[in-house]
Amino acid sequence: MEAQQQIEKFQEFIENNYEKEIHSVLSKGKKSLVVDFRLLAENDPDLAGDLLDDPENTIKSAELSLEHFDIKNPFRVRFRNLPKTQEMMIKDIRSEHLDKFLSFMGIVRQASDIRPQVVSARFECPSCGNILSILQIDPKFKEPTRCSCGRRGKFRLLNKDLVDAQRLIVEEAPEDLQGGEQPKRLAVFLKEDLVEPIMEKKTTPGSKIRINGVIKEVPVMLKTGAQSIRYDLIAESNYVEPLEQTFEDIEIDSKEIKEIEKLAKDPKIYERLIKSIAPSIYGHERIKEAILFQLMGGVKKERDDGTKSRGDIHVLLVGDPGSGKSQILKFVSQAAPKARYVSGKGATTAGLTASVVRDEFLKGWALEAGALVLSNFGIACLDELDKLSTEDSSALHEGMEQQTISIAKANIQATLRSETTVLAAANPKLGRFDPYQPVASQIEMPPTLINRFDLIFTVRDLPNKELDEKIAKYVLKLQQEPKSLETEVPTELLKKYIAYVKQKIFPILTKGAVDEIRNFYVGLRSSGQTGEGIKPIPISARQLEALVRLAEASARIRLSDKVTKEDAKRAIDLLKHCLMQVGYDYETKSFDIDIISTGVPASERSRIHVIREIINDLEEKIGKTIPITEILDVAKSKNINESQVEEILERLKREGEVFEPQRGIISKL
Repeated sequence: MEAQQQIEKFQEFIENNYEKEIHSVLSKGKKSLVVDFRLLAENDPDLAGDLLDDPENTIKSAELSLEHFDIKNPFRVRFRNLPKTQEMMIKDIRSEHLDKFLSFMGIVRQASDIRPQVVSARFECPSCGNILSILQIDPKFKEPTRCSCGRRGKFRLLNKDLVDAQRLIVEEAPEDLQGGEQPKRLAVFLKEDLVEPIMEKKTTPGSKIRINGVIKEVPVMLKTGAQSIRYDLIAESNYVEPLEQTFEDIEIDSKEIKEIEKLAKDPKIYERLIKSIAPSIYGHERIKEAILFQLMGGVKKERDDGTKSRGDIHVLLVGDPGSGKSQILKFVSQAAPKARYVSGKGATTAGLTASVVRDEFLKGWALEAGALVLSNFGIACLDELDKLSTEDSSALHEGMEQQTISIAKANIQATLRSETTVLAAANPKLGRFDPYQPVASQIEMPPTLINRFDLIFTVRDLPNKELDEKIAKYVLKLQQEPKSLETEVPTELLKKYIAYVKQKIFPILTKGAVDEIRNFYVGLRSSGQTGEGIKPIPISARQLEALVRLAEASARIRLSDKVTKEDAKRAIDLLKHCLMQVGYDYETKSFDIDIISTGVPASERSRIHVIREIINDLEEKIGKTIPITEILDVAKSKNINESQVEEILERLKREGEVFEPQRGIISKL
């Protein structure tokens, strides 16, 4: 089709279908019109065919047709909704696709800085004053070679037209890969209004995007300065569409809002939403309730002095194998819009936080974000947390509490945001829980990391005829009829419900809720201060903040802007349930937060303290060499049995406080 004919056809098409949009776009000061390809194909199949086969000239014709509407250039026409035939995987792009209009999707791995790029330059001939305009298409800046008057070289540059440009590296999404495939990458160039601040937020590293663009080849230069016979592929983007949004970005229409508000008025709303979390797993109501609260989240607060308190609720599941932990994590990673699923040995510090890589484009260093940063404003599901090495798990500390990731590598000093909710799963030390040992001592993870979780659940797999019967019936029915799984609230509506809560509901604590939480906290703290020896600390300020977050999440479920006494009671009930499992010292019959935070209960620390005193006293009486039998006799009078004394002496030996010069004799170092 001739160019003039194309321009006329585009004029007619835009006049009939997009006149309103043009006025709206111009009134908002935007610089591009987005056209639906399907509408173009319905109206003019020939023009649509030209667009796919010769995109550069056809898009130029579409832009020239806008002059008919008195629109000054530069004004761009962008095309969305390309047909399925044009959708490609990055790995399937070949030389036959060069200069064709394609659509592909992927995750942004790197984004360069936005820098000006020359599109055309005007030169003046010093001999005759002739003005020469040169379009800058190649990567190398081009000057005129000769003028019509015969002059060659040394032309004066009058001015140059610059546009903003950015380069993204887009990688295939993991769910599109098969077997042992490695994800392929492609460089994408964005220009003009595609790099405006609003758009740039949607193309930050970690975002999932769909790109409609023209595939081009770029010459590769060899080290010798010559040009290689091989070329690189890039995509010049025409339209970018974000696919993965945070809860804050999800659009909810008025019909859905009515449905959400109707659902919130249901007196059984808590039960209905809890049943909608991981419906393929039978039971575990308490864990599902915690995950529902976690998805809703508390309210983030910023104070005048610049300090912040997080609203994210972190949950840890520790349990026997085959109890459905990973299945729950997988459900959450699919139900939450911006979620990352990471598993144990497959993660390193760089993969969790961020790494510094060489940027071939800018010839410097660039940051590549890891899982916690990529799921900013989303959820990070960390499976097999106990398999992470100590160095790698220490990278989580800052990300979970301060919600930032600090990097100081090469010449990059940066602080990245990681306002991420963490849902983690781990196995006990011996693979399965030992019913005769305290739970906390069976979790092989640094106490400092365990302490950062608001709620810790133990998932025990104990034989129980009635329960086993129900689980078997439920699982076998699902295996028999996979489509029979019915949820109280469909996952899509649940997503919208959470999005609505995150966007609109920010509850405030009422006096009743404050009194309830304060009475529980103070009452529990004072309950542990009776008796002799080192007093246990039943609960710390960290759990106090966790209670507030849980109570706020409970109020958000009801779409209430006030946290009531009932919300506080629900939060206390859930925290008590967790403390009973992991923070209860059966010896002193009291809660002891030290079991979680240090791994040593106050009762044991008290015994260690008593044994140290006994050794010091005997050293003064007997001398440097102290028989173990003497220590046992004194300890017996203080209600410490023989096995406990032996255990403590072993511990002191390991810590280098005492040593055994000969069998049955102890000496202080």
